[in-house]
Amino acid sequence: MPLHLFDAFGVELEYMVVDAATLDVRPIVDWLFEQVAGGTVSDVEHGDIDWSNELVRHVVELKTAQPAKSLAGLAGEFQRHVTLVNSELQSLNARLMPSAMHPWMDPHRELQLWPHDNGPIYETFHRVFDCRGHGWANLQSVHLNLPFCGAESPDDEFGRLHAAVRLLLPILPGLAASSPVIDQRLTGLLDNRLEVYRTNSRKVASIAGRVIPERAFTQHDYERLIFEPMFAEIAPFDPEGILQDEFLNARGAIARFGRGSIEIRVLDIQECPAADVAVLSAIVNVLRALVDERWSSLAAQQTVEIDPLYTILDRTIRDADRAVIDDAEYLRLLGWAQSPSCSVADLWRSLVEETGGLDGVPDDVAAGLQLILDRGPLARRLIDRLAGNASRAALTRLYTELCECLASGRMFE
Repeated sequence: MPLHLFDAFGVELEYMVVDAATLDVRPIVDWLFEQVAGGTVSDVEHGDIDWSNELVRHVVELKTAQPAKSLAGLAGEFQRHVTLVNSELQSLNARLMPSAMHPWMDPHRELQLWPHDNGPIYETFHRVFDCRGHGWANLQSVHLNLPFCGAESPDDEFGRLHAAVRLLLPILPGLAASSPVIDQRLTGLLDNRLEVYRTNSRKVASIAGRVIPERAFTQHDYERLIFEPMFAEIAPFDPEGILQDEFLNARGAIARFGRGSIEIRVLDIQECPAADVAVLSAIVNVLRALVDERWSSLAAQQTVEIDPLYTILDRTIRDADRAVIDDAEYLRLLGWAQSPSCSVADLWRSLVEETGGLDGVPDDVAAGLQLILDRGPLARRLIDRLAGNASRAALTRLYTELCECLASGRMFE
């Protein structure tokens, strides 16, 4: 049956596989899958949650096998599979590590591409872009897939959803930033994953664009403004056409017309599935309100250009919850009328309250959302704990604790 707006949700969570003792990355996911499935595979079907891999051998992706009808209970289901994966990894002296970037991985030295299914695609990416960099080899994220279906007009639901998603993308790091450390140093940015992600394909700039998608609200316009320029620019580097597909699009949200969904890709992975589902629940509630035109009309949402949205995104990549938004028109579109400027944290608290507060999210993740609203995203809490000390010993203690948070399903405080 076709899925309409907010009928169901596809969720993907990516985790690093690291050494159980040293926490160095371990490129052994194909060995893990062979141990479980009895052969070399890229996907392991495991009930409601599948295990899979993309691009590099040290990342496991857990994803809903079919779109979930509700986010309620999803945190517990993902947590169960985290436990299963960790149990299998124990015999390989490895474990799963959360957060969006490994704090001391050297991707130029440690990158190992996935050599099995889809290997030719990954080799082509490597040939064109050289994947020996943080923006390819060291980033773990959450993907949220939201369906659309043309009931009366083929583009009606897509246009509404895409307008809402574009508007919300710039402030998502205010909830989800979890990557303050790279190359064993605090960079001053809270979302280093997005910082490297937005430049990893600069050789063919139209692939990621400016992360914020263009003002395309029909399939025809999307193909004209995004797909056609992207495929034309990559063609000299990809004469066989291996990469000329929807998956090449690397914007912060991408339209997948073949499956009738928009995939949000700017979210850093959190310390445990409960934290991820808490973030997703808040996002879905606000997107519903935008689609319903609670604070602003669809026409007004669709007029917003890339530049003002990118300006806000640039600030949240650096400062996350403490970024200041001084674009009064943007704030008005999201229902903020208290003042001409505000912090991202204050805006999120207002949005959550306006969309039902903690009563509007599943009971099993409400406490996690409250912690994020009170104490900031995971990156803020990691910075507070390190207190400027990014020595290898301090990072090992901290990220060992994060591994324990993931293993036990608890928030990092």
